[in-house]
Amino acid sequence: MTATPLKLKRLRNTRDLGGMRTADGRTVASGKLLRSGKLSKLPKRSVEGLLALGLTTVVDLRIRSEREASPDTVIEGVRTVCIPFLATPLPTDGDVRAISQREYARAKKEGERIKKEFGSLDNYMIETYRDLLFRADSQEGLKKFLRLVEEEEGCILWHCASGKDRTGICAMLVESLLGVDEKSILDDYMMSKRIWRARYFVNRAVIAVGPIPMSLKRALFGFMRLKRKYLLTVIEDMKQTYGSVIGYCKDALGVTDESIRRLREKYLL
Repeated sequence: MTATPLKLKRLRNTRDLGGMRTADGRTVASGKLLRSGKLSKLPKRSVEGLLALGLTTVVDLRIRSEREASPDTVIEGVRTVCIPFLATPLPTDGDVRAISQREYARAKKEGERIKKEFGSLDNYMIETYRDLLFRADSQEGLKKFLRLVEEEEGCILWHCASGKDRTGICAMLVESLLGVDEKSILDDYMMSKRIWRARYFVNRAVIAVGPIPMSLKRALFGFMRLKRKYLLTVIEDMKQTYGSVIGYCKDALGVTDESIRRLREKYLL
């Protein structure tokens, strides 16, 4: 069973991990673990909907320039913790119409570099995921994130821009530690593709008719895509080096058996 999408206005790719089943037959509690895209310009009803779920902590995974360009809505009584991870070179928050000419130019330059260094956008995305999991500075951020999840007494929501890459990596780690099976984890990851499908085709149409070079168009199309193999490849990397995702969490992030016990006691029914 996959996570449950939250249908509140202007929430982007937001869902509750509640209802996901673990390999031993337990269920993730609802209203405790939320994943999302950015929380910018939320109307009052959406804020009230999040508060009704018991939201107490928001973890913003975006870098500073992203936060400044699209600041989260301030939700009274909810603390925000910033744990920035490097993004893809294009703000992929679901609407390319809002991208500035400066960002187009940056994406074009980065697209040329990616082709030269990685050969394809798929290879680049996989390396980006590897950086998120295996770079020392990223691991420090992941350690902090998992500590927050373990210590949270209410409802915690984590998000990036579109809620698919950085958010997806963090969700994969949490779900793995709770004992969710790999198929369900991958299904939850790919739900972002289904949720963004309508926006993806709108963006493709906007890009297709835009006065920009074809090489840049291909790069923009690539940055919007989500493929199962991105996450599956790094899961296999973790298995090869650490035996399992949980082995990675223990050896690379310092997660203890006691932490895993506390997480499961707190978030499973």
